[in-house]
Formats: sequence, structure tokens, C-alpha cells
Amino acid sequence: MGINHNEIMPEQDEEGISPVPEPQTWNKKNVKMLYKALAHGHTETIARLVAADLEYWYHGPPPCQHMMKILTGESRHTEFKFKPRSIMTIGDRVITEGWDGFKTYWVHVWTLNKEGVIMQFREYFNTWLTVLLRASETRDEFPVWQSDPWERLHRSLPDLVLAI
Repeated sequence: MGINHNEIMPEQDEEGISPVPEPQTWNKKNVKMLYKALAHGHTETIARLVAADLEYWYHGPPPCQHMMKILTGESRHTEFKFKPRSIMTIGDRVITEGWDGFKTYWVHVWTLNKEGVIMQFREYFNTWLTVLLRASETRDEFPVWQSDPWERLHRSLPDLVLAI
């Protein structure tokens, strides 16, 4: 059950050949498509993008598990609106970040398989996150992404590290 990318990006170059983007580009497009489908209640698109056995992990205040409530149909996207302010890809992961005023800051880390289906979801709510990339040969780690909430200057947030 993969994503039909011809439906998403049918444009062609001057020779009539459709370009084949890198997997990271597709992953980013799929995550953007997911947020759009959630905002408009397009359940068929959501079902195509998210695996039925999605692995989920959450860090934050218990009442703020908004995305999982939306994905499971427990609440609608109108109750809490996720509007990504930044999106970055690292390998098979897409990191999105957003905030709404001084009290709401979130980071989502989506892991997609090679067919472009979301297999894992990590949600960090009101948490400062640093993502480290581990080089397997040397076991060295180096930061590749860090939270950037503008309200960080105005308040304290717990810090977490995600090593990939």
C-alpha cells in the first residue's frame, strides 16, 4: 500500500519525462499532504499516508496528545490546529515544528518507509528537542537539528535528545 506519486506530481520536463525526486523530497511532500488532509478531514488520504500499525511515542503534558487524538478520530483537527512553521528531512525522517503563542510549542518526527508510508510518529509537546545523527562507523554523534521556538527566550522547556 504505497503512495501513487503520479497523482501528486504529474509535471514533466521539456522532453516529456517525469522527474523522479529523491526519497527525502517525497517524504516531505507526504508529510505536508498529511497535515493538509488532517485539516480538511480527508480520511482516505490519511489512511493511505499512515500505516494501520503506526508506532507512536509522546512526550509532554498528558492532556496535549492532540495529534494522536486526531489520527485516531477521537477529536477533529478543528479542536487543535497543527500548522507546521518549519519542515526538515533527515534520511527517512521528517521533522516538523510549530507553535501557537506562548503556551503551545510542538515538534513531530515522522518516519516513513521506502514506499512513503508513515510507520512511526514521535510527538514532543512543549519540549525543546535536539536531534543527533549517529555515524555508525565511528559511533560519533553530531547535532543535525534543534528546536527553535521563539518563545524559548520567554520560558523554560524540558530538553530531550533524539539520536538517529
